[in-house]
Amino acid sequence: LNGKTVSLLGKSHILDSELFKSALMANDIDTFFTTTTLFNQMILNGTLGGTGVKNVLFGGEKADPRLVEQAVQGYPNIAFTNVYGPTETTVFASAHHLGVEVNPTTPIGKPLHNKQCYVLDADLNPVPVGLVGELYIGGLGLARGYLNRPELTAEKFVINPFYDEEDSSSSKKLYRTGDLVRWLADGSLGFIARADYQVKVRGFRIELGEIEHALTGHSEIKEAVVLAREVGDNNTQLAAYLVSSTPRQQDAELIKQVRAHLHQLLPDYMVPTAFVVLDALPLNTNGKLDRNALPEPDLDRLTVEYSAPQTETEKALALIWQQLLGIARVGLGDNFFDLGGHSLLAIKLAARCGEAFEVTLPLREIFNQ
Repeated sequence: LNGKTVSLLGKSHILDSELFKSALMANDIDTFFTTTTLFNQMILNGTLGGTGVKNVLFGGEKADPRLVEQAVQGYPNIAFTNVYGPTETTVFASAHHLGVEVNPTTPIGKPLHNKQCYVLDADLNPVPVGLVGELYIGGLGLARGYLNRPELTAEKFVINPFYDEEDSSSSKKLYRTGDLVRWLADGSLGFIARADYQVKVRGFRIELGEIEHALTGHSEIKEAVVLAREVGDNNTQLAAYLVSSTPRQQDAELIKQVRAHLHQLLPDYMVPTAFVVLDALPLNTNGKLDRNALPEPDLDRLTVEYSAPQTETEKALALIWQQLLGIARVGLGDNFFDLGGHSLLAIKLAARCGEAFEVTLPLREIFNQ
């Protein structure tokens, strides 16, 4: 629409910051949109330096204020925008243009000109500025619903009580996002948390119930609960709590079987990092599951079969893993990603290895292991 060329970069570019940078320069890219995770990688690696990039839009998960500030200060000639919007609203619904002074909460911004955002209570009444409510979105680009899922469509797409016939961008329905937000004094939206058990891990939207369903499909599992927990800085990990359907066997062997079972059914990002085997799930006084009473997983017992590092190189590498993953023990047979590693930590791992061993470790080699 504006006389520009669209360039789509593949997975190989995502895993190699130098390849990504060369693609930006070779294609004369001046504006691009990326996930927050990849944005974080670019800032940590200095990918944008020396390119002709003028505008960077990022979104998909909660932004890290420290990396946002680093970006704004490190690239004064680039305009950075934090964008927000579920797929059901045809992606973007709001945007926050980052200035020199970065807001420590990094707002998700103000509604786009053809979208309407409402912060409502349970009765669809607007809540005052500063108070938390659920975000509802209307306007152009709103989806009509979910294919062959009328009940879910009725639940998520509700009648718009603020519909304005004279406003061509107003829609008769609103999409219920499930996100808890609040209006800030400047008219921007501040993201608080999810209202349900849907979470985002490294940019992927995950229904925890889907993982729980897969877990209870295993013959040895009677009950299962999955939680998302914050481990360290800006690192969301999934933890699964299991109750065996047969007389208790060794926890390590059961976890090994269950993890293999999940890898057959789910993508890697949906397989929990930590597994905790319980005699029974905790209940509250009403007989319902008490999620707050579930114990913290022991991150130092994530490994199933421990084999201690032997050589000085192995010990030094294990120490780097321990520091990055926040655990006290790493064995020779451990998998970086099974222990809670992800793309952002993989970048840090490559950098630490480069410093410690004076080698260049391509990011793709970590993912290929």
